[in-house]
Amino acid sequence: MQTIDKKTLQDLEFPLVLQQLSDRCSTELGKIGAVAIQPISAKEDLIQVLGQTSEYLSSYSNDNRIPNHGFDSINKELQLLKIENTTLEISGFRRIGIICTSVNTHKKFFKKFKDYYPLLFASTEKIESNTEIISNIDLVIDRFGEVKDNASGELKVIRSQINHVKGKINQSFITALNSCQSSDFLDEIRESVVENRRVLAVKAMYRRKVKGTVMGTSKTGSIVYIEPEASLRYSRELNNLEFDEKEEVQRILNQLTNLIRPYEYLLREYQSFLTQVDITAAKAKYASEMNALLPEINSNGRLYLRDAFHPLLFLTNKRSGQKTWPQTIELHPEKRIIVISGPNAGGKSITLKTIGLLQIMLQSGLLIPVHERSSLCLFKNILTDIGDNQSIENHLSTYSYRLKNMNKFLKKCNKDTLFLIDEFGTGSDPELGGALAEAFLEVFYERGAFGVITTHYANLKALADELPHTTNANMLFNSKTLEPTFQLELGQPGSSFTFEVAQKNGIPYNLINKAKKKVERGKLRFDATIAKMQKERNKMAQTGTRLQEEESKARDEAIRLEKLNAKVKSKLENYQELYDHDQRMIVLGNKVNTIADKYFQDKKKRILVSELIRIVETENSKRKKKSAVQAKTERQKKVQTAQEVQKEVNIIREKKKTEKKKAGLKEKNKPRPVFKIGDRVRMFDGRAVGSIDKLEKNKAVVNYGMFTTNVSVDQLELVETKK
Repeated sequence: MQTIDKKTLQDLEFPLVLQQLSDRCSTELGKIGAVAIQPISAKEDLIQVLGQTSEYLSSYSNDNRIPNHGFDSINKELQLLKIENTTLEISGFRRIGIICTSVNTHKKFFKKFKDYYPLLFASTEKIESNTEIISNIDLVIDRFGEVKDNASGELKVIRSQINHVKGKINQSFITALNSCQSSDFLDEIRESVVENRRVLAVKAMYRRKVKGTVMGTSKTGSIVYIEPEASLRYSRELNNLEFDEKEEVQRILNQLTNLIRPYEYLLREYQSFLTQVDITAAKAKYASEMNALLPEINSNGRLYLRDAFHPLLFLTNKRSGQKTWPQTIELHPEKRIIVISGPNAGGKSITLKTIGLLQIMLQSGLLIPVHERSSLCLFKNILTDIGDNQSIENHLSTYSYRLKNMNKFLKKCNKDTLFLIDEFGTGSDPELGGALAEAFLEVFYERGAFGVITTHYANLKALADELPHTTNANMLFNSKTLEPTFQLELGQPGSSFTFEVAQKNGIPYNLINKAKKKVERGKLRFDATIAKMQKERNKMAQTGTRLQEEESKARDEAIRLEKLNAKVKSKLENYQELYDHDQRMIVLGNKVNTIADKYFQDKKKRILVSELIRIVETENSKRKKKSAVQAKTERQKKVQTAQEVQKEVNIIREKKKTEKKKAGLKEKNKPRPVFKIGDRVRMFDGRAVGSIDKLEKNKAVVNYGMFTTNVSVDQLELVETKK
């Protein structure tokens, strides 16, 4: 595929989309990379980028959230690593360590969840694993950004000596402080810090009595800051040790830099990977905000946008709480060019920009806000002519500019081109400009190009009806309220509603009437006919939609009833089989019972055995010989039937229990009766009626005739009071 022209990107406001995408990146390199996104030329690369974004978007709706990818740029460090004998700063090593850790974390994560994110996993597999960089940095630098004491043996010795000398300085200073304090040489503040050294705050009058180096005085001159002589000697030793420490730290960092220097190419690759992850995450976030997804990408030249939203308009209206109208449009080899007509401010230009911008976004690796059943093909060229585009610098009028643009169209237009032209043919004499526009449209048609144009010219509407693979469309307009509906209707041209819109905008009626008289009567009748046909088509479309919905509901209801009928029939058959089986068992049981009763009377075993054998043989003669598979199938069927019956019984029982509970709750909500001895009562969940023989506290002894029971009065309901 070729690169999409820069003018097309500007016309469709694609840079504004990229700026919004950039604002959603979390790293500086990601922001820069997002703004620089261009349409992807190779189809395989495009499919991969779109798939990765779709996978990242899916992470928002599952429990396997992708790890954080934030990092600071290491471009400065990468430049230094290219230069010999350079040393990185500690902060640079920390940034490198964060990047390496983040990459390793992502590699482990995507390996663990490669079934969820196969394309993202494949992108990490291309990156070389490395743990040496992090290990070398961790051996030298701690989590607070300081060089560790054990980074080298020499540094450990030096820092140990520094701590020892600092202890001596502190001890000698305290001794001098106590001595001067007891002699009343010190001011109330006693001590201070000058040039990072502890000093005594000596009263000016005693300055010569305290041995040491004067480090300064107070603003009033009443205090002299003196470093004690004993501390001064140790301070010089400390300075030498701190210099040695600085030299050793520099040597360690230089050594660490040389260890990392061979991995400069890998660090560059790591940073590039995390930048792409940041851009992918921003794309997923952007898609989530506007309900975007990855539609089907086909190779048969079909562009089908269903319920498509203009991204910029959708997000703007979403912030302000306004509704955005979706558009549905389709182009395919049998209907390659659509001519949209209708009133101004009806949404023609927005529809045009929606088609172009969504196509550009998809071919640049961004998900688009359309219905999941949408399907798009890819174009090598996308050409646009949208807006005024007057050029004062080049002394071009609108029409001159458009002619130059059409010349470019003629050079590039082919079967792999999508062209989008707003207000086709305007800028010149209507008849002459319309004729030229008609000639251009015929050329685009002959070359097999795909396109959408908007126009008010009647000759272009007529041409769209004549050409086999071209169709008219109109933006629906409510002629009663004179308000646009922002809905596209294919198959018929639209009226411009010129005079109606003028009247709505307050133009005097006498002026409109005067204008009508200046127009040919045939033109008015033609426009009125189109408007009338448009209204009729709208009514038919609404009726057709309603009938389709009713037909769909009727079809669904018929299917549901058919399934229910089959289910009832199956259950009846199962119940009949179960009933027949039970009847046979009853008859057989009666026979066995008769024989058993006879044996009980005469105790003759031989007669009993012969009768039993005769019954068994009689039953076996009724049975057909079945294979093991048939027998197993019948057993399973019987078990299944029994389970279904049991399930139905359980459902009925549950319903009855629920009804009883509800009835019990109702009864509980009623005022509780006052029971007396002799009252006839019944338990809530029982049927037997008894009389109360005894009442004690909250218990009652109920006599059922054959037995008595002790129950709580809360479980009883009154049947009849004692008379």
